[in-house]
Amino acid sequence: MLKETVDFMETRRKTSKDHQQNYEIIIVDDGSRDNTIQVASDFATQHQSVDIRILPLEKNRGKGGAVTQGMLCARGEYCLMVDADGATQFSDIIKLEEQLKSIVNQDGYGIAVGSRSHLVSTEAVVKRSFIRNLLMRGFHTLVYTLGIRGIEDTQCGFKLFTRNAAQLIFPNMHVERWIFDIECLMIAQSQNIPIVEVQVNWHEIDGSKVNLITDSVQMAKDLFLIRLNFVLGFWKVKKEKMLKSL
Repeated sequence: MLKETVDFMETRRKTSKDHQQNYEIIIVDDGSRDNTIQVASDFATQHQSVDIRILPLEKNRGKGGAVTQGMLCARGEYCLMVDADGATQFSDIIKLEEQLKSIVNQDGYGIAVGSRSHLVSTEAVVKRSFIRNLLMRGFHTLVYTLGIRGIEDTQCGFKLFTRNAAQLIFPNMHVERWIFDIECLMIAQSQNIPIVEVQVNWHEIDGSKVNLITDSVQMAKDLFLIRLNFVLGFWKVKKEKMLKSL
């Protein structure tokens, strides 16, 4: 995934008119017990012309916590969150950028959400087990009822934020598990941040750490928790938390 990213961005920089397509890569290691940090360090050593930073978290915080910490360290005009498994074709960032630029408001807020909704077919549904289909439909119903409307795929790990949007959203995040995408988009919609959903190329990667039953139950609990806390006013979006521009 790192090689695909660097190859694409370096080619893009070399072929751009002004050769000023600067970028950085932030690798967040969420307290893993494998060799991630060493592999990332070796890759950075081999690509010293690329701005690569490694953010090792001492303890596992969950996907949401890891993404949030990475976004809080980001220095770019645009901030992309992307899963490290390479399930999404990285070059689709061009699609997200084009769509994002078309919706950004005058205050510099906007989000482009990668979507796999176009890949859902009758054949794909038939191949899934009854319990998987049941849980999937139940989750989407809960998301629609308690959380997000107008976005078909809230969970795709390929989302592009303007810097202003990232600065407003991520300092106000609370949930650190799988459901963090919902809170992220819920905050965005509550602040009237423009959001566009963009179809991306995606393929299934083996080795998912999601437990179908236990994680589905936990996600449902977290979804109720998010909605309840915002409705009761325990959680509020505080614009004074916005990070200062670097």
